[in-house]
Amino acid sequence: MLKHPGLEAVVIATSTTEHAPQTIRAIEADKHVLCEKPLSINVEISQSVADAARRKPHLKVMCGFSRRFDQSYRNAYEQMDAGNIGKPSILRSQTCDKFRGDAYFVEYAKKSGGIFVDCQIHDIDLALWFFGQDSVVKSVTAVGTISRTPGLEESNDVDNGVGIVEFYGGKVAYFYSSRMMMPGQHDMTEIIGTHGKLSVNANPANDLVEMHEPSGIRREIAQTYYDRFEQAFVKESNEFTECVLDDKKL
Repeated sequence: MLKHPGLEAVVIATSTTEHAPQTIRAIEADKHVLCEKPLSINVEISQSVADAARRKPHLKVMCGFSRRFDQSYRNAYEQMDAGNIGKPSILRSQTCDKFRGDAYFVEYAKKSGGIFVDCQIHDIDLALWFFGQDSVVKSVTAVGTISRTPGLEESNDVDNGVGIVEFYGGKVAYFYSSRMMMPGQHDMTEIIGTHGKLSVNANPANDLVEMHEPSGIRREIAQTYYDRFEQAFVKESNEFTECVLDDKKL
């Protein structure tokens, strides 16, 4: 495929274990690359991708983090950047998948890197975005448990994980990820500042419709990650394409 005449860029959305080698091969073939997160489950391998990209500075090489392209998250960042909540001090963020009663997550864990790498990587990226890419980690604590998905222990994985990252400069990030949400997908973030707080998707809903029934009032919510961030993926692809075609900075 990389030898196809006229090919200028590739999107890599294969299994996690293939991201790094395929990205490096594409870079070496002088192609622009948009690679789905994560680059790898290994720090050294991830660094090798970054090194390969630096050797070809004329190429656009991007690891896709979809929430940076979601309009609600962008609005929240702009509000914070404008100083409307003061200095951000605490970030609380979660990535929670709808529960599945089959063996999907057990099989997926064998190549995904586990819930911390697969799910919380989104929240970790948000912490770096909102706190600043130059944020330096001071300490990390993480715990997890298997509540509803036996078999995950074979891959050293869990179906509920909590992580706390302390940064130098007085900032703390709290992450929660789960594979057992019953209503559907619930990904939310709070950024707490010295003069206010920003919340993104704290009360999830597909739209503004409420169903008033004898048992109460309910709203439909996204069932999968793609349902929630479909437009973010579209925007991510479009902006990457614009950067390639118009030689814009990523």
